[in-house]
Amino acid sequence: MKIDISIEGRTIGQECPPFLVAELSANHNGSLERALATLEAAKRAGADAVKLQTYTADTMTIDSDQADFKIRGGPWDGYTLYRLYEEAHTPSEWHRALFDHARSLGITIFSTPFDESAVELLESLGAPAYKIASFELTDLPLLQAVAQTGKPIILSTGMASCEEIGEALETIRNHGGNEIVLLHCVSSYPAPLEQANLRMIPRLAEEFRVPVGLSDHTLGTTAATIAVALGACMIEKHFTLSRAEKGPDSAFSIEPQEFAHLAEQTRAAWHALGSGDFVRPEAESTSRVFRRSIYFVRDLPAGAIVGPEDIRRIRPGYGLAPKHFGALLGRRLKVAVTRGTATRWEHFDE
Repeated sequence: MKIDISIEGRTIGQECPPFLVAELSANHNGSLERALATLEAAKRAGADAVKLQTYTADTMTIDSDQADFKIRGGPWDGYTLYRLYEEAHTPSEWHRALFDHARSLGITIFSTPFDESAVELLESLGAPAYKIASFELTDLPLLQAVAQTGKPIILSTGMASCEEIGEALETIRNHGGNEIVLLHCVSSYPAPLEQANLRMIPRLAEEFRVPVGLSDHTLGTTAATIAVALGACMIEKHFTLSRAEKGPDSAFSIEPQEFAHLAEQTRAAWHALGSGDFVRPEAESTSRVFRRSIYFVRDLPAGAIVGPEDIRRIRPGYGLAPKHFGALLGRRLKVAVTRGTATRWEHFDE
């Protein structure tokens, strides 16, 4: 089983800095120009990739105002599902322009398909990877279609049980998918930080033996930074040019300056983790001389017997280690020494 994955030549795994994904979602607010500008802002803010969502209202649901199709609570309270998706979707005819612009900027672009027709569209654009949304994790026919592309798959796990995640992974692997990242996710908008349960990140990695990241719906950058410290190899965050320009996802999205801070913090956190190997860092090399060691603190002639008043354990650290203090007491000097001389074994008789 392959552990790390690669998207457009960028290796993604615990041995690499976190792969940062700016989720455009509905933050284009119905404007292609705003969507294109958001790609540019994501690149400047340090994102490795921008992710779209590929659906229409008709591929998501039906136009109905019956109770089952109305949203209660949260940022979209009172919407019908159809109205929300009609307002939030990224038009199919924008996709070519968005893919072309991202490539001209040198930033990876991929998308979340919500049905098989979206997979066909994204394949025609040469999408390098696919995201599966938490809400689609149990749509195994969709997972089969995506897996058959052979592209890397990023799978969000919001609302999913351990058994459902296992079933999704089995479906993907049985249909050709062997590069998979799981994203721990809490499907709440925004997600309360105290319910983020970030310890699931190492748990998922241990349970399913795949790279794990975080689809972060909490506010701010705290959860993302902690997630990297817990081993997350990918961070996905909803991204908007400005929350003040209201849109369906703006309230829980991060602005460019905040994303840049997230990029700085998460990459610094990853570097701070180190290898875990029991080796001392190069940065300590100039400090070792300030450890304690044993020094002569009196002038002594050759042949003198060393007593406790003649030597001390002091800084700096050029003499014999403090652990030898007792062994030096009562020894005879072979040579004369002066106060401030670092002890050496050759100063003493055998």
